[in-house]
Amino acid sequence: MNEGSNIHQTLNHLFRQESGRMVAVLVNVFGTEHLQMVEDVVQDALVSALETWKIKGVPDNPRAWLYRTAKNKAIDIVRRNKFSETFDFSAPEHQLLTSEYTLSRTMDQFWEETEIQDDFLGMMFACCHPELSKENQITFILKSLCGFSTREVAKAFLTGEDTISKRLYRTKEYFRKNKVKLQIPGPDEIANRTDAVLSAIYLVFNEGYSATHNDQLIREDVISQAMLLCKSLLDNPKTQLPQAYALMALMCFHAARIEGRLTREGELILLNQQDRSTWNAELIYKGNDLLNQAAFGDTVSPYHLEAAIAYEHSTAKSYQETNWEAILRYYDHWLSLAFDPVVYLNRCLVLLELKGPQAAWDAMNQIQDHQKMQNYYLYHAALGEILDRLGRKAEAVQFLEAAAKLTQSAPEKRFLRDKIAAICN
Repeated sequence: MNEGSNIHQTLNHLFRQESGRMVAVLVNVFGTEHLQMVEDVVQDALVSALETWKIKGVPDNPRAWLYRTAKNKAIDIVRRNKFSETFDFSAPEHQLLTSEYTLSRTMDQFWEETEIQDDFLGMMFACCHPELSKENQITFILKSLCGFSTREVAKAFLTGEDTISKRLYRTKEYFRKNKVKLQIPGPDEIANRTDAVLSAIYLVFNEGYSATHNDQLIREDVISQAMLLCKSLLDNPKTQLPQAYALMALMCFHAARIEGRLTREGELILLNQQDRSTWNAELIYKGNDLLNQAAFGDTVSPYHLEAAIAYEHSTAKSYQETNWEAILRYYDHWLSLAFDPVVYLNRCLVLLELKGPQAAWDAMNQIQDHQKMQNYYLYHAALGEILDRLGRKAEAVQFLEAAAKLTQSAPEKRFLRDKIAAICN
């Protein structure tokens, strides 16, 4: 690899890891109403790094170099605007930014490690503000906290850059008009607000684990960003909640199985056909440790139960030796918290393994009229599998064809078409 490629690779990795933190710190300095300017500063720091490192080489501490450059650019902006009222520096922690004598020292304080971590978390809660739609939350997290370009976000969701730009514009307008503060919620609302953040993180993870709109079924870059966001919650005592540990455990169990899910050619491999020796034992061990850490207090969240199910799958020596009885109990507990047709569908597939296709078919009747299921490709794929095992081949093919039309994933389409061909031959 030549020096130029090495610099690009280092910067790309660094930008994924650090751009969200730099954005968060600068938003804390200038306010969410100046978000576009903040993003421009971070982008300028990246360009400066690229130009400088090409000549002088990558510094010993590239992260510190990038932070220092962004901080100096922020100081320049404050100086250029010192006679204007562009920025609201009336808050006590901002007032010393208005004096040349105290500007640099005060700006340094915003870049202290503990402040950076708190601002990053505060930005996560701002991105998941209850008044923002889910799609806008996820889009904004990927763009502003994970360092994805507009094109990358558009590609992940199989939509145009114009659509993503509109979502980002609407979110920035919301921030600009409402001047949302970066803050970790207080004890009275931390649990509810954290649930929204965890939900957004899990959606990001799922988009990486089973990309719905991409030629690649697995996006490891998206997965690692989701896990990084969750780790930030676990690193702060205020957000070390049981459900956060449970979600991290769940993501570890899922991430551990990535290598076994696809062939070298990128084709899907079902769980019962996966080579378990390819699974990451270290991540499974870590997931188990995190699941144990999640067992404090009196909270049993869906993440706890889903992680427990994933634990059973991850630790079974073979598909045939899976503890289906335990998994069924976890699904029953999960459904007792709140009915969800997707969870119920997964329970039906456990019944398929435990009691056979007729029991699964009978159970599926309960959700056959549910509106959410009609456009859910896994519902049709599950019916196709059950009917195939019942020997009702023609009906099975109809459902599998419906599933193939509904999924946007190229590997899943190929898998379903191969299954249809196998049934018809």
